[in-house]
Amino acid sequence: MIVATARARNLLAGVAVASVIALAGCNDGGAEFDRNSQIGSNPVLPAPKQYLVPPIHVAEVVGWSAGQAPTAAAGLRVQALARDLNHPRNVLALPNGDVLIVESQGPNLDPITRPKNPIVSWVQKRATGQNGAKPKGGTNQITLVRDTNGDGVPELRTVLVDHLFSPFGVVFADNYLYVAATDAVLRYPYTLGQTRITAAPVRLTELPGGPIDHHWTKSLTLSPDGKLLYATVGSNSNITENGMEAERNRAAVWEIDRSSGRSRVFATGLRNPNSPNFYPGTNTLWVVANERDELGPNLVPDYLTSVRDGGFYGWPYSYYGRHVDPRVMPQRPDLVARAIVPDYALSSHVAALGLTFYSGSSLPPRYRGGALIGEHGSWDRDELNGYKVAFVPFSNARPSGKAEDFLSGFVSPDGKVRGRPVGVTVDRTGAVLVADDTGNVVWRVSAAR
Repeated sequence: MIVATARARNLLAGVAVASVIALAGCNDGGAEFDRNSQIGSNPVLPAPKQYLVPPIHVAEVVGWSAGQAPTAAAGLRVQALARDLNHPRNVLALPNGDVLIVESQGPNLDPITRPKNPIVSWVQKRATGQNGAKPKGGTNQITLVRDTNGDGVPELRTVLVDHLFSPFGVVFADNYLYVAATDAVLRYPYTLGQTRITAAPVRLTELPGGPIDHHWTKSLTLSPDGKLLYATVGSNSNITENGMEAERNRAAVWEIDRSSGRSRVFATGLRNPNSPNFYPGTNTLWVVANERDELGPNLVPDYLTSVRDGGFYGWPYSYYGRHVDPRVMPQRPDLVARAIVPDYALSSHVAALGLTFYSGSSLPPRYRGGALIGEHGSWDRDELNGYKVAFVPFSNARPSGKAEDFLSGFVSPDGKVRGRPVGVTVDRTGAVLVADDTGNVVWRVSAAR
């Protein structure tokens, strides 16, 4: 294992900056590539490239100035439901109208196993604003916001539960709150209207955590019959550089019995799946997934896909079906042969982390039944990609057209980052809530008046 001293880290950070400068004049065709050709069911996949240092673009994080807000699509308006949060990553709208905001930071457990790991870590922290001044308030907690009138102007904001271990997923069912921390699914007794949880949780199911915890966010959803939970667990690497043992039960969707905690792996080969959701009125589970890095600025497209019981989706041996990744040894042609092609590409390195299906009725009818996707945004390509909430129209419970911008403006005209959307949900009034973990805001998108 390589141990980086402070001096070594500074040197490596300098290398990263130099790499950014060098890449400004060497975009590997990225500027000419039509990113729209990678949106939909049949994405264009260019030839793979390999690098000593991957493409990097560190955009300066500036946050939102007073009076600024993202740009909503025509017919919609946007307002801040809550500001001055500390890395809000996810949101859950409860049946009584209360909104839970998951404020979270990663556990910082990853050991340095490759010389370029400190570069990547440094860049990621720069991209999320974590190297700068910390926001006010606590993190690794769940904050409750109460908006009784449903007008986006809450009258109460309080910490519901704190001292959590890098939480992300959250589900409410039958007077229990289920929280996916980075190493376990926790179950708390919870009554709607309660503003503070003091009871100790039950550790319902252990999840893969440290000592390496490369993709630390664990998402949750509830099955349509309410009996099962589904959790997403990302890989422990880009392409198994930490060894296959570190990937045990990772890059997968888990199925968990809600009463007993008994679990099994439901689907595999998804490098970093997030935000599982059942399409309304069906038993079909969908996720968004972040694909592998370091094959070029336009490989591999992140995607939206339905997930089959027992399905294998390629990682690490292949991508987008049977496109073999030459870096992974030994090869597994038997697994590649049964790799499932994802349903819908979102373009490369958009970092899709949030997903919900619009089941409300207050937005214009065209949004009903479509997918809303929080694209956290790229850091590992020279031209920024993502940094928005995308809308994918659906027809007959399937994607049915090109993705559109639902909420944009997270990057300023001069290329600086104001915010990065993550979790997306629909509140009791039919408004859409978006967690912005770099702007430290939860945005509320409703129909224009």
